[in-house]
Amino acid sequence: MSHASEVHCHRADIPNSARIWNYWIGGKDHYEIDRLVGDACIEIHPDITTIATQARQFLVRAVHYLAAERGIRQFVDIGCGLPAARNTHEIAQCVAPEATVVYVDNDALVLTHARALLTSTTPEGTTDYIDADLRRPERIIEQAEMVLDFREPVAVLLMGVLGHVTGHDELLRIVRTLMEAMPSGSFLALWHGTDDSRRYRAMCDIYAQSGAAPLVARPRDRIEAAFEGLEMVEPGFVPITRWRTPETDVGEVRLVSAYGAVARKP
Repeated sequence: MSHASEVHCHRADIPNSARIWNYWIGGKDHYEIDRLVGDACIEIHPDITTIATQARQFLVRAVHYLAAERGIRQFVDIGCGLPAARNTHEIAQCVAPEATVVYVDNDALVLTHARALLTSTTPEGTTDYIDADLRRPERIIEQAEMVLDFREPVAVLLMGVLGHVTGHDELLRIVRTLMEAMPSGSFLALWHGTDDSRRYRAMCDIYAQSGAAPLVARPRDRIEAAFEGLEMVEPGFVPITRWRTPETDVGEVRLVSAYGAVARKP
């Protein structure tokens, strides 16, 4: 990352995607400009805070499932964003203290926080970070290979981050490049905002105009296409609030304009 972009990430007068999402989930790492954009989005689409918090819950359930029920011990969290109450390495290493988690982001602010987070790794486990852009999956693979053992299954996490990729072909290329590099038995966990809500689409327009990295809403079938060639885990491609939600929560589940799934590479 160039010094110019690093300065840009820390500027308090330009909205930053990671900080806006942090604001929506009730975090503390945001500036006034991020709150202004965040509030403008909430006004148009009040459910965005629900999506943001539910997306975090989906991450927690997916990582726990992969570590506890599928025995996955290696995770790559791409476009990880700013730390929240429960982060990928904490969830994975709670189940399997020896788990290795690699965070990937190209935002200097996120990487600064990631460095601080490494201190909470278990003695047996490894937490690392890669400064790389989602649009350069080859670089992510190259760097991840220095930390992970690609002879063993890896879980690739793309949590909402593909919304920052404008072209559909580009999205498919990124996912395929990543998954082709992974061994059999690896998993893809992904969620993405859907275009079935007029309010969500309008919010994406405001978000793009704000100067933060644009966010794209996509039709469900286009998002589901990212899982082609992979074996979906039950319950399949569903609203993130419906993915392996604990029985106790089912009565209060809200449908949101965000769909996701977890799938295995045969």
